[in-house]
Amino acid sequence: MSNPVPLRAFIGGVGIALASHNLLLLNGSVFGISGFIHRCYRGAIEPAFSVGGFVLAGVAIGALRSAVPPSVLPNVNTFPIIATSGFLVGLGTKLSNGCTSGHMICGLSRLSPRSIAATLAFMLTGSITATIVHGESVSPPGALNWSLGSFASTFAIAQASSFLTSLYLYKTAPILQENSDGILPDLPTHRRLVSFLTAVQFGLCLHLTSLTVPSRVVQFLLTPFHHDFDPTLVFLALGALPVAAISYFYGRGEEKPRLGGKWTIPKGGVIDRRLLVGAALFGVGWGIQGLCPGPVLVNLGITAIQRHPTFWPLAGWLVSFVLGGVLAEKISP
Repeated sequence: MSNPVPLRAFIGGVGIALASHNLLLLNGSVFGISGFIHRCYRGAIEPAFSVGGFVLAGVAIGALRSAVPPSVLPNVNTFPIIATSGFLVGLGTKLSNGCTSGHMICGLSRLSPRSIAATLAFMLTGSITATIVHGESVSPPGALNWSLGSFASTFAIAQASSFLTSLYLYKTAPILQENSDGILPDLPTHRRLVSFLTAVQFGLCLHLTSLTVPSRVVQFLLTPFHHDFDPTLVFLALGALPVAAISYFYGRGEEKPRLGGKWTIPKGGVIDRRLLVGAALFGVGWGIQGLCPGPVLVNLGITAIQRHPTFWPLAGWLVSFVLGGVLAEKISP
């Protein structure tokens, strides 16, 4: 039996929103973790710094905590199931151009119709899949645990330090203005450092919210109508979405120069079959294993530093994710 941790999830959710807005403010980029991985394996440097930041956050967590719960659900701990989960998540996120970070946190907070449709699709299929695969095999959650605990306080301080460092970069960076041709000066070192720091901050918050614990994710996907539902991640959303929305709409009209120049927010776009099918496939993969890209990267760092045997299943999940993304690229729009 596990106890839901609403306060930790709420604080972590606020930190996730701040990390997302930092990347938007400083680099002008949406915080899409699946996109980071998809672009990273194609050789893009900036997303590679984001991926590295998530893994380093996991290494820090694993070094600070003497023991971390296993990262793969024991009742489906077979490689074909793990590989299927990763493949469907990779295929789905590439087709729909986003996952829980890009669509649910960043997209919902700016009221994007595409992200609203994608989120509804993957939440529906994720819930159905989790109920079918895990509905009779998980234990009911215990009473709400409103304490932070010593480890949660440590990670809250750590992610705050990363956030303050990002603000320092913004305050001390050269003022950037477009020249007469509309071209921004190129500062790749600053951009890569921002990508890295915001990923570290986001990764620490993922662990704080318990999104890195697959069993808790599965119990959240069971929905409140199920007797084994765990409400922890509801509090993550309550912390993240309002802060992300206020940050986005407040900063959208700001004319101050930012390190990344103009915000590269997706404009318009249709709610088409590719989006809905991709989001639905992502939901199925998510519901099978309770894993999505960000938590996997963090758990890889944790299990690597602790030499935990679940490192290899997680690595297999990530390889399968990449293969799913490669297949999606071959599917016509």
